Amino acid sequence: MRMENEVVRLNNVTVSFNGETILKRINFVVREDDYIGIIGPNGGGKTTLLKVILGLVSPDEGEISILGESPEKGRRHIGYVPQFAEFDRAFPISVWDTVLMGRLSQSSPFRRFDEEDKAKAEESLKKVRILGLKDRQMGSLSGGERQRIYIARALTTDPKILLLDEPTASIDVEMEAGFYELLNDLRKNVAIVLVSHDISVISVHVDRIACLNRELYVHDSTEIDADILEKTYKCPVEMIAHGVPHRVLREHTHKSKR
Repeated sequence: MRMENEVVRLNNVTVSFNGETILKRINFVVREDDYIGIIGPNGGGKTTLLKVILGLVSPDEGEISILGESPEKGRRHIGYVPQFAEFDRAFPISVWDTVLMGRLSQSSPFRRFDEEDKAKAEESLKKVRILGLKDRQMGSLSGGERQRIYIARALTTDPKILLLDEPTASIDVEMEAGFYELLNDLRKNVAIVLVSHDISVISVHVDRIACLNRELYVHDSTEIDADILEKTYKCPVEMIAHGVPHRVLREHTHKSKR
């Protein structure tokens, strides 16, 4: 049963590949006004978690609901921006055509785009503040501009939630501030789940942080203590603050804390 304001709910979700547990008894709820950051080590299951929500990976155990529906039916309410490590700059596609592709999920992929599709594409480009680039070729854009295009594409279906997988991975540090300002504006109308490796940056912007390394630890604030980080990263951690002399880490063992 869907509770009030819930967009996504995972109950005791476990996922395994080739006998290895990737996600273990995950309980996770996203509400309409949430802005959540998910951190964790490489291989900890962050991308798998997003694919489970999208219905692209089926769990071994547990239940997932999107606005009270199965992931396969509910994914129409989700805007997804995967991590793009590579991009073929020679591929001849314009910004406008890329954003319009987001409308293909609304009906047959072989139909012609109608006026509603074009209006949604223009509206989405305005939301991410790059309507003036609509006639440019994708290969001519910077990493930050491309990420805005991918978000615009995801927004064309009026999603209830945005799933962003390492969205700043291909963005210069100088462009990050403007990108997070954009997300701060978008979160007024859509829930956001943001996967990132950059703890210090996302903790400034999100409302809640979840730490994932096969198991999930969710916090109702952006304050994270050393104990939670040790459980997540499986190694000793010392918190270092500005203005405090650096501290030497305790002896690093390879034994996980259980």
